[in-house]
Order: sequence, then structure tokens, then C-alpha cells
Amino acid sequence: MLAQERYEYIIEALNKDCAVRVSKLIKELNVSIETIRRDLEHLEKQGILERVYGGAVPKKIVVDKLSFDKREEEFKKEKLEIASIAIRYINEGQSIALNDSTTNVEIARQIKNKFNNLTVITNSLVIATELANSQGINIILAGGILNNKEYAFYGSLTKEILNNFIVDRSFIGVGGVSISRGITDYDMETVEIQKKLIDISKEAIILADSSKVDSVSLTKISSIEDISFIITDSKVNENIIKKYLKHGLEIINK
Repeated sequence: MLAQERYEYIIEALNKDCAVRVSKLIKELNVSIETIRRDLEHLEKQGILERVYGGAVPKKIVVDKLSFDKREEEFKKEKLEIASIAIRYINEGQSIALNDSTTNVEIARQIKNKFNNLTVITNSLVIATELANSQGINIILAGGILNNKEYAFYGSLTKEILNNFIVDRSFIGVGGVSISRGITDYDMETVEIQKKLIDISKEAIILADSSKVDSVSLTKISSIEDISFIITDSKVNENIIKKYLKHGLEIINK
């Protein structure tokens, strides 16, 4: 069996059972312990799994969320790259929704220089302020309870406002993307808004930098079947792109 075939077998086992044991892989793949260890080391370097005693588990679940200000400074180059790709999927005259992600702030900054006829729905005070002076851009701010650390609105009132609309496309920044675990993020109030944006969209487009692809956060938003495609940056591993495509989900990174 070729190395690539073993990698795919191990990944499928992880997606199915959420863990693999070295002893079981040796038996099923009929290879040496050294070969399996090299395979697991390779997949760990790709960010697909974490080695543990006797085997491996999917990449660690992330439970901590940085503040908006700190997140805005992280992966700045990757966010700019994702935003440049995302605006190719916006057309004049469309209605779009942008959740309160730092990547969507970059999209908003690029929107105001490229479009003259657009409706933007958002729960983000930062995005609404960014677009406030843009001629031809109609802004709908889904107000509610203001989280002054995130500069965004959450809660039942925000969801009620969003429920009045159907948009052409939503662009949703998330905390994690996984074939087995679906689309995830860090906390319930954020996830409730992300779920609502998927509900009101003709197309739901997920934004995730390469560190979040094939990663799992604490709270589930949706299954991968509920979204249209993922936009990420050029650092994502090509094997990950191929793996997701096999499961019917396109990842766009250029």
C-alpha cells in the first residue's frame, strides 16, 4: 500500500471513530510500527491529527476565544487574502450578510471601494461603521444586546431582526471546519447568529484561515452539508483540499 493510501485510510478512521490506535493500524494495514509512526508524524505536521500515547486523535478542540481586538491582529495577511477571494463572489445589486468576524471586517473594507449597489446585513458594529459613509451601500444593522468586547449584537432580538430577511449570500467567519464534526465556533451566542445566517441565506459561504481548516472548536454550528463552500488562504495543505472535495465540499484558496 502506498503512503498516500495509508494517509487516507488513517484520516477516514479518524473521521469515523475520532481516534486511531497504532496496534490496530499495524494489523489492518499490515505494516511495521515504524511505518505507522512515520505516517502519524507526517499527518501531525500537516495539522490533521495529534499523536497521543498509543495512537492519535483529531486536531485538538479549541475552546478559548480571544477578544475581538486580539483576533483582529492575528493572521492579518491570511484574512486579507481570504477577503480578496470572497469579494469575487459578490455582485452588484446583491444582498449579503456578514457576521461579526474579523475576516468580514476586511471584506467590508474592500467592499466600499468596489461596489455602488449593495445591501449588507450585519450584527457587527465595526462593519456597520466601516461602511457607514459608502454611497450606494444599504446597511441593515441587526441590533440587540451589545457585547462591548466583541463590538457586536447578539441575542433573541438580533435573531428576530435577521429572520425578516433572505439574502443572496452570507459570509460567515468560524472557529473550525471538520468533515466529521462539521462547522464549529467557540460560544453559544456567536453560534446562534451563525446558524441564523445559514438559515436566511440562499448560499452560505464559510470563511476560515488555514489554521482553522480541519480543526474543531467547542460548539457546533452546522454540518458541512448545510454550507456552499469554504474560502481559506493559500497556506492550506493540498491534501486537505482533496479530502474535502471527496466529501463533496469545495475549498477555495486562490
